[in-house]
Amino acid sequence: MNKRAVVLLSGGLDSTTLLAIASAEGYECHTLSFDYGQRHQVELSAAKKAANQFKVASHRVMLMNMAAIGGSALTDNDIDVPVAGIEENAIPITYVPARNTVFLSYALGLAEVVEADHIFIGVNAVDYSGYPDCRPEYIAAFETMANLATKKGVEGEAVSIQTPLIDLTKAKIIQQGMRLGVDYAQTVSCYQANEAGLACGVCDSCRLRKQGFVEAGLVDPTRYIS
Repeated sequence: MNKRAVVLLSGGLDSTTLLAIASAEGYECHTLSFDYGQRHQVELSAAKKAANQFKVASHRVMLMNMAAIGGSALTDNDIDVPVAGIEENAIPITYVPARNTVFLSYALGLAEVVEADHIFIGVNAVDYSGYPDCRPEYIAAFETMANLATKKGVEGEAVSIQTPLIDLTKAKIIQQGMRLGVDYAQTVSCYQANEAGLACGVCDSCRLRKQGFVEAGLVDPTRYIS
């Protein structure tokens, strides 16, 4: 029987690399994206392209409205996306409250249905923006909870949370993705990309992405507004 995995796929650089890794490791991949009230929809188009490229077994887009909660520059248009750089030891306003917990919960439900033993999430504890739900201790805690709260876990079929990017720099992530055939020109990482998918070039995500390509010694294929 094929190894099966649920892969959280936003359409950005990290999650697309994540999908490439899971696919290369021989998993039957079931990708899961979210229309959660974020600033733009172009990342969902990028996710669909990635799912098609890597010939996933299924691709779902879950609809929810985290904008109704607000509290983040990514879900509240009245809060500006910061462009002054990452403030050390501070959780930025681009943090979406409980987002990874919500996303992983949906992934856990899908894993039970498609009988997947693994969930892949592209969290990173090196080149990241200070989000509390990207830390290894958070992932370990969620995995423990998952195996207490599910039929699979109770019956001894443990679900594992796979985080192959967690200790990699952005440059290392890019280099690995290039080896696996990721087309980074088709990915969207910008917090405030326009409807055509052009990146702003100045938000935290764009800054990390730009620096990653520089450190990887590769030409940045990202389409920027200017």
